[in-house]
This record gives sequence, C-alpha cells and structure tokens, in this order.
Amino acid sequence: MKNKSYIGISFIILIFGIWAVPKIVAKFQKSDLVEIGPVPSFELTDQNGKTITDEDYLGKVYVVEFFFSTCPTICPKMNQNMLKLQKEFYGNPEFGIASITINPKYDTPQVLKEHAEHLGVKHYNWHFLTGDQDYIFNLAEKGFNLYAGENKEAAGGFEHSGLFALIDKEGKIRCRKDEYGNPILYYDGLEDEGVEAIKEDIKKLLEE
Repeated sequence: MKNKSYIGISFIILIFGIWAVPKIVAKFQKSDLVEIGPVPSFELTDQNGKTITDEDYLGKVYVVEFFFSTCPTICPKMNQNMLKLQKEFYGNPEFGIASITINPKYDTPQVLKEHAEHLGVKHYNWHFLTGDQDYIFNLAEKGFNLYAGENKEAAGGFEHSGLFALIDKEGKIRCRKDEYGNPILYYDGLEDEGVEAIKEDIKKLLEE
C-alpha cells in the first residue's frame, strides 16, 4: 500500500515538474527586443541630494529622458507621459526612471525636488538628476546619441530630443524593431503610440 502511495506521489511530482520547468525557463528567456549596446556610465545627483550612478539601476528596467524644469515646449508632455509609466508600474521595485536635466545651473537638487513634488512623483526609483552641464551634454550626445544643447533663440534657451531610452536589468539599451525590421533605437516620448510601445516592452524586459 505504501509503495502504491509513493508511486502516486512521485507521478504527481513528475507531472508538475514537466509542466513547471518550461514556465520557469520561459520567464528568464530573452525577449525579441534588440540590444543596442551598454548604457553609458554616469554619476549624478538626484532631487534628494543623493549620488546616483548607472550601477544603482542594475537589476531594474528603467527609462531615461533629458529635460529641464522650465521647458515651455515638449518637456511638460514628456513628464506627463512618464507619469503614465509611473502609474502603470507603480510599486514595482524592478522599474525606474532617470530624468536628467540639461539646465543644471538652474535645476539644483532643491529645484528638482520641488518639480517632482509638483508633478506628483511617487515612485521611489524615479530620480531627477543634475550635475555639471558639459558632463550632461556629453552624456546625452556621445553617451546616448541624443541631442541636447543650449540655444538662446529656442524657447526656454535649450533644445533636446523628445525620445525615451529603454534600459534592461543588465544595463543594456534595448528597443523593438519597426515594420521593416530595423531597430527603432529610442521611443517617442511625445506621442501615445510611443508610450504604449514602451509600456509593452518594459513588461517584456521585466519578465527576462
């Protein structure tokens, strides 16, 4: 009788194992998102006066934007779309956002803290980052290959890209392919289509 019970339990364990293993393996498989390359290393100061580096984001899927708090044009829209991402992934410790100012002379940690509070930022992994201006311009243009610069004739005195960069848990820049099979590199941070696309791809990376 004991032998029959033992055989029955063993059979159940075997069946469960056969069912569970593919599920576990699937969870840690790489998605179909393209690897663009490693995120450039950085060391900046957040709205709480804390030093934040790219290594602080390891183990997290995060989104990077370049903005400035007094921007009168595209930044408010970018910030609102980041808030949508915050809402979607609120409470998930494996998600984060890095909002890097391109006007650090004005955007001190205190200014950024007030800006974050005004926006309604609640996610503890959403850092508003500031530092040396030349360092940040170099990070944007040579590190991420995203335009950022000072232009006195532009509204607000600065110009920058409205794109979002998506980084995986291993610190690699990732993206989807377009309809022709080419990597899109970055996501449109101004249009709903871009926001929905990055939402979907964040979920994929969180499952890796």
